[in-house]
Amino acid sequence: MHWLQNLDLSLFRAINDGLANPVFDVLMPFLSGNVLFAPCAIFVAAWLLWKTKTRGLVFLLALLVVLSINDGVVSKNLKRTIGRLRPSVALEDVRRPDEKPKPPTESPAPASVPKDTLARPSTSGSMPSSHASNWFGAVIVAWVYFRRSVWITLPLAVLVSFSRIYNGVHYPSDVIAGAIIGAGGAIAILYALNAAWCWAGQKWFPLWWERLPNLLNPVPQPESEFEEPEFAPRDPKARQAALPRHEILDAQWLRLGYLLIAVLAAARFLYIYGAVIQLTQDEAYQWIWSKHLALSYFSKPPMIAYTQFLGTSIWGDNEFGVRFFSVVITTILSLLLLRYFARYVNARAGFFLILIMTASILPSVGAVLMTVDPLSVLFWTTAMLAGWKAIQPDGTTRHWIWVGIWMGFGFLSKYTELFQLLSWVVLFALWKPARVHLRRPGPWLALVINLLFTIPVLIWNAGHRWITINHVADNAGLQHAWEPTLRYFFEFLGAELGLLHPVFFVATVWASIAFWRRNRHDARLIYFFSMGVPIFLIYTLYSFRSRIQPNWIAPSIAPLFCLMVIYWDTQWRLGRVNLRAWLTGGLVAGLGVVLLAHDTDIIERALGLPVPAKLDPLRRARKWKETAVLVDQVRQELLAEGKPVFLIGDHYSTVSLVTFYMPEARAALSGQALIYCRTSPEPLNQFFFWEGYTNRVGQTALYYQELDRDNPTPRPPPAILVKEFESVTGLGVRSVYYRGKPVRPIQFFACRGLK
Repeated sequence: MHWLQNLDLSLFRAINDGLANPVFDVLMPFLSGNVLFAPCAIFVAAWLLWKTKTRGLVFLLALLVVLSINDGVVSKNLKRTIGRLRPSVALEDVRRPDEKPKPPTESPAPASVPKDTLARPSTSGSMPSSHASNWFGAVIVAWVYFRRSVWITLPLAVLVSFSRIYNGVHYPSDVIAGAIIGAGGAIAILYALNAAWCWAGQKWFPLWWERLPNLLNPVPQPESEFEEPEFAPRDPKARQAALPRHEILDAQWLRLGYLLIAVLAAARFLYIYGAVIQLTQDEAYQWIWSKHLALSYFSKPPMIAYTQFLGTSIWGDNEFGVRFFSVVITTILSLLLLRYFARYVNARAGFFLILIMTASILPSVGAVLMTVDPLSVLFWTTAMLAGWKAIQPDGTTRHWIWVGIWMGFGFLSKYTELFQLLSWVVLFALWKPARVHLRRPGPWLALVINLLFTIPVLIWNAGHRWITINHVADNAGLQHAWEPTLRYFFEFLGAELGLLHPVFFVATVWASIAFWRRNRHDARLIYFFSMGVPIFLIYTLYSFRSRIQPNWIAPSIAPLFCLMVIYWDTQWRLGRVNLRAWLTGGLVAGLGVVLLAHDTDIIERALGLPVPAKLDPLRRARKWKETAVLVDQVRQELLAEGKPVFLIGDHYSTVSLVTFYMPEARAALSGQALIYCRTSPEPLNQFFFWEGYTNRVGQTALYYQELDRDNPTPRPPPAILVKEFESVTGLGVRSVYYRGKPVRPIQFFACRGLK
């Protein structure tokens, strides 16, 4: 081993230093990562799909699976297990031609500030090389489907792997191991995929397997002649085989929908388990609520607190425990919609509905963040689907009872659910056959059940100054005179256009208007129109008065997308439109944007250029763990004075996030809290109703407040702190660094002697 290590080191030095020259200093960093790679890859993928169709599609899907497993599972876990430091970290005098010198404005952070994430590419594991693994895995996949591609892909793989050694970030053995793992893994995965297809295809997707029996040589076979049977065989397998072709095809789309939902659930569980992003402010704030269970809370009903309590009781106080039920909720919601479409529309339309929602940013973000919105959307949708059964001619009182129960749970999740009562009013006004139910007890029983669910919130508010009503009114701007403006309208419209995907947003608006001319007698379209359009229109009109948050319309997304898919599927089947290009383009672009929205570091790995912190949409969910470390370091400095020190934050978000990411503060929630929100004469948040720090007389507090990132001008301490403590002394401003720049300036004050 010692001899091999010396050989490895000698080869590294020979390449990294011995072959140094100005040409390689430019070429090798370019090969490791450049801005042209992603556009070229997209162009090649599009050209292959256009030129080779089925073979190109199978190749791209196989490549995606191979790279996902090789890079996301095998290489990452091997690096973590082996723990070998990169040569640029373990050795001295290593040349790094790919590392640009930092300008003076990006000087290293002070010792008290956690290291910046920019150091992550250098400090991650060295064995094996992910670049080598990915490239040699891609070589094998490309060779299987396009034999002559090896003359291009193999030299590129060798050059990229060589560049990793020359750039000083990998040893030769890392590259060799990565190449073996990548190539071997690709071969194993390809044969496993083909074997799985041969087994599952014949059983679950017989028509598609008949057309494409071999994934390693994807040559579509001509469709066989099919004759409808004159009688149904007794044997179940024979009866299944004797079904009409359209029924078999619909069953295949349904199974494919189940498979898609399972894959998405697994991917989302892996995403939240990997803690790619840290908690957002509402997640951390409502996590603290779960440690103080009550009938209701300052700004929201209690369901979110109980859901987070259950999740963290099962998995612990970590990101996975907090977000566990967001994935569960999305999976249940997807299954319900797919089953509805399979029964009342067709399974293919249901499959594409799930894909469309996945390719839209707002529903996809709600699938991994645990706030009130996933609960609100779930119960709005379950009430909507139960209501569809209730309004049918054979609808029973039992169906209406479920409508009332689901709407009640929706109210306990978010007050927006009250708008669903308006949706029912609109439905009864627009659809005459539904009005017959108003002469029956069902709808009225559902209303009574819904009202019963409001009792916990009313009881809590009665004992807390009816603060929720005041808070909601203040958020709605009802305390100010209405001054019409277009500023917020265009802001709201632009946000929804982007977050719901431009193609699908326009298709939804078009369908909501056009169906009245062509499909006005379709009960499904009238129903989903009534369940989605009213709430969207209300917020659209209200945007002429004040700012509307994009997620406020979340419950309307499922019914509006259902309306859109049913309308356009009908037009497609009638031969009136050809949507293949729009649908394909919308899904490809949408899924790409959603992927980047979940992890913007992908851009750095693909292009070699990090997203500037100022433009990173995930910046508010990053560096809170480091912020908690910084706050605790300053607290330790005050503890050296010999007196107990507690913490006071300026805002409920910073209090909640620092509490979550500071182990001592998290543990203290079961007893006397360590971190408090500063006191206020009027309730501004939920902390107002919990025990404060007034019983810590004589103790020292560390007050911290977050400053504006772009203009971190120090502010004087709040006047209330000056009154509460004998002395308040400024400790300066310290910053948390992200991508080499200070992104979260924190101002500290030592507050001594609580009166």
